[in-house]
Amino acid sequence: MARRKKIYEGKAKTLYEGPEPGTIVQYFKDDATAFNAEKKDVIEGKGVLNNLLSEYFMLGLGQVGVPTHFLKRLNMREQLVRSCEIVPLEVIVRNYAAGTMSKRLGIAEGTQLPRPIVEYCYKDDSLGDPLVTEEHIAAFGWASQQDMDDILSLALRVNDFLSGIMYGVGIKLIDFKIEIGRIYDGDFQRLVVADEISPDSCRLWDIKTEQKLDKDVFRRDLGSLTDAYSEVARRLGLMPNNPASITKPTLIN
Repeated sequence: MARRKKIYEGKAKTLYEGPEPGTIVQYFKDDATAFNAEKKDVIEGKGVLNNLLSEYFMLGLGQVGVPTHFLKRLNMREQLVRSCEIVPLEVIVRNYAAGTMSKRLGIAEGTQLPRPIVEYCYKDDSLGDPLVTEEHIAAFGWASQQDMDDILSLALRVNDFLSGIMYGVGIKLIDFKIEIGRIYDGDFQRLVVADEISPDSCRLWDIKTEQKLDKDVFRRDLGSLTDAYSEVARRLGLMPNNPASITKPTLIN
């Protein structure tokens, strides 16, 4: 597919004008960042794996009735998605304490929470994506009360789906973050899961060993990031069981 006009370049993806009105081509880069881009590297094959895994999760969500912006995977690194207006929030669902929650509240990492906890961060890299409350969201007009009700419902449905999928392959879903987009059909608006769902945006631990299979491997220098992401893809049946002879991620169509 011919490369089109660049719309936006982020830390992990580049967005291009799509082939039809209302579509965008989402390109997955190999760049890895952590701590608000203070730590950076290029991890060969990471973009291919995230493209494959995000396709798998988005298709699965669509099958259980959760709307997403995903249309189809175009090739190893690109997917076609619906153009949408991104709500300026990161929606975080936590099943176990980890990361910033553990630091803020002094709860040991891996502690199971009494119920899934949904948090919101204002999307602004220059501010470090600060934690905000529903009061902030309402006061500054980032989302209406109806939007917030719908966002909460979407987040918990995604959590149910991902938790079940991961548990079935021996992985504990610690937490994850999603972004929500607005799609307009005339005067009618609907909210959809946007951006991506991948080990870049989830914390995934092996149930038995608590080995980390997510971006914390990069954040904390715990080994090979592509090995961790490849293991998630292998368990989900997206890669061969014996990848010893494979030097780059290989997809099974």
